[in-house]
Amino acid sequence: MTTVSVSLLQQADYRFEIRFGEGIVPLIADEPAPLGKGEGPAPSQLLCAAVGNCLSDSLLFALRKFKQAPEPLSCEVTAEVGRNPENRLRILGMHATITLGVAAGSLEHLDRALAQFEEFCTVTQSVRQSVPVRVTVIDANGLTLRDQA
Repeated sequence: MTTVSVSLLQQADYRFEIRFGEGIVPLIADEPAPLGKGEGPAPSQLLCAAVGNCLSDSLLFALRKFKQAPEPLSCEVTAEVGRNPENRLRILGMHATITLGVAAGSLEHLDRALAQFEEFCTVTQSVRQSVPVRVTVIDANGLTLRDQA
């Protein structure tokens, strides 16, 4: 087992400096107005970034196992924020769309990579235990290759 840790240091109000460890540039996070000043990403945006980054890494790894080059990948993640039954704000669902940098026809074993990459995404599979995450993969020509909840 390994551990991952970050440290947060309050700068002012809802603005925190997030430290990831030696050699990694710290990140400023802040709540949007009216709570904060929006001087950095909000926690919900950081969660979206973590899901999108992990999914993109997993797909890239799965394709590179077959010596394929899908670069440059891009990913957009949207979170639906709403009220739960107790009227508390929660992330109710997420949708990640990964776009390959090349046409699907130029990649060998794409079907195998698409069938397995999500299972290796540590962050998304952990988040899915509480929040539904839909994943769509499209190629550089806009062809939908996978659309799965």
